[in-house]
Amino acid sequence: MTQALLSAVLYVALSVLANPALANGLSPEAMTALRTGEMRKLAIHETPVALPDIPVADMAGGVRRPASFQGKYMLVNFWATWCAPCRKEMPQLDALQGELGSDDFQVLLVAVGRNPPEAIHKFFGEAGITRLETLLDPKQALAAAAGVFGLPITLLLNRDGQEIARMRGDADWHSPEAVAFLTAVIAADRAEQAN
Repeated sequence: MTQALLSAVLYVALSVLANPALANGLSPEAMTALRTGEMRKLAIHETPVALPDIPVADMAGGVRRPASFQGKYMLVNFWATWCAPCRKEMPQLDALQGELGSDDFQVLLVAVGRNPPEAIHKFFGEAGITRLETLLDPKQALAAAAGVFGLPITLLLNRDGQEIARMRGDADWHSPEAVAFLTAVIAADRAEQAN
């Protein structure tokens, strides 16, 4: 990513924070203004949307609830091993987790429908996916309740685990525009928390 692009995005994000009327990081208008390139497809919500608290399984057979998706920004990608666009974007999601993954941000996958753990492990091995955690939604209960119809669908959650943006279809999540956008959102939130 060019230093000039990152600097411009951070300048806009931080200047918007100077407005004391805004709360919880960037306003929807500011987030919309920061979308460039493929990120223009990202639909920003006017108000955060609670994610339905429907349990999903982890790869070890444990149970995870969306209520646990709190404390950091999360990019939650609904996907399937049989979905060609999902497979195409997976290396970019893995690279994004490698670059931005921290106490402030995580990419989390939710495999929708029939996706046996063996098939997931095989695909991850073939594609070189090493940094991503996937959960399982075999009956599509969480996906249906969250309005995920068609794959891939990616949700951006705030620190409270609420959906603030949604992307329908695949994207290059490790593009300079995607990294700049997410970096600005996280930086704005971090700056607000410091005040």
